[in-house]
Amino acid sequence: MRGIRRRITPAQSLTLGFTGLVLAGTLLLVLPAASRTGDSQPWVDALFTATSAVTTTGLVVVDTGSYYAPLGQFVILALFQVGGIGYMAFIAFFTMLMGQKLSLGAGLTLQESIAGLTRGELRDFVTSVVLYTVLFELIGAVLLSAYWMQHFPPARALYLGVFHSVSAFCTAGFSLFPDSFVAARGSPLVNLTIAVVTLAGATGFFALRDLSRHLALLRRGVRPRRLTLHTKLAFAVWLPLMALGSAILLAIEPGSVLGATLRERLATATFQALSASTTTGFNSIDIGAMSATSLFGLVVLMFVGACPGGTGGGIKTTTLGAVLATVVGLLRGGEDAVVFGRRLPEDTVRRALTIGLLATAVVTLGTLVLTATERQPFLPVLFEVVSALGTVGLSTGITPSLSTAGKLVLSATMLVGRLGPLAIGFAFLARPKRARFRYAEENVLIG
Repeated sequence: MRGIRRRITPAQSLTLGFTGLVLAGTLLLVLPAASRTGDSQPWVDALFTATSAVTTTGLVVVDTGSYYAPLGQFVILALFQVGGIGYMAFIAFFTMLMGQKLSLGAGLTLQESIAGLTRGELRDFVTSVVLYTVLFELIGAVLLSAYWMQHFPPARALYLGVFHSVSAFCTAGFSLFPDSFVAARGSPLVNLTIAVVTLAGATGFFALRDLSRHLALLRRGVRPRRLTLHTKLAFAVWLPLMALGSAILLAIEPGSVLGATLRERLATATFQALSASTTTGFNSIDIGAMSATSLFGLVVLMFVGACPGGTGGGIKTTTLGAVLATVVGLLRGGEDAVVFGRRLPEDTVRRALTIGLLATAVVTLGTLVLTATERQPFLPVLFEVVSALGTVGLSTGITPSLSTAGKLVLSATMLVGRLGPLAIGFAFLARPKRARFRYAEENVLIG
């Protein structure tokens, strides 16, 4: 047994852990007590829902609020809470809470799940994760409960507030309302609360910690140190993308979709672009009624996704930033990828290019399979696959009608999107080894 454990790499341990969560969630969701009718949910649908929850995607084959009993809803809530923060972060927190030290294997697995985390940062990072999670989920729960108390009894309003706040911070996109946030899109309180909570989760704990330290120095009147290159690059890519997405929706979609007044149109367009960029997956409009141009714009936002080290999905903003810096450097005749006066390491550039290529391959393969198994137009299928890979949860409405093969393909795509195509590759290729030699160099023609 010890020999087997030694052969399991951190990437494989991470993959097995998330797969175990999915299977446990599936077994709980097929219980008759998990549904309001008292019938067992088909295992494929339960597997799809559990995968969607663990990967914080939010794609659903049945309406969460009306199909699942309180037990089923609680299972889904627990799955996307653990999946959003990362099950290894939970293990690390409770291990430290009990006064125990994290084992070397567990520490390596946690480092694998959070790219850029060093061994010395584990304790501080896990503490920051828990504090930020409790803070923002509590703020969201209080504000959302206050809004729903105008429409529901206090106990129901509190439950709705907690469920949707956790769903927002974990960028899970699960809602207990069949139309998500369409009915509440006219409420500034709801729009602002969801925006703040989702941005906090999708910004990433590294960037949140960097920003909080920066603001703390400002409050004390100390000249603030510079933000890290990671934080600057993440926001330099993320904010323009969200602004561009909002502008496309405003320019393309008619008043019948976004709203009659300019304020409604601006609020709705911003909410939807933010939902796609943070990979939250809430919708305040009918996604299926949107034009092809707007849908493809959302596809781009979902593919790029949020910032690393948070609860959001996608290939991540810094990945796109590193690729763009490489392209710009090459076009300018240089050999380096330079960002804000700093040269990116070659390993970072290679990882960014590999992630982008693998993610594109997964989207291509998934779309190819689903166009063969489903009787749906191309764009809705592409939208569904990218939404699954980016762990977003937005859909044009084709999810409930997917075949068994389609649900299994999307389940696998969601798992790849949550773990990352690079981690999946490492898991299958076992422990990567550095070559002890280099082959002779020979050129090939490119372009």
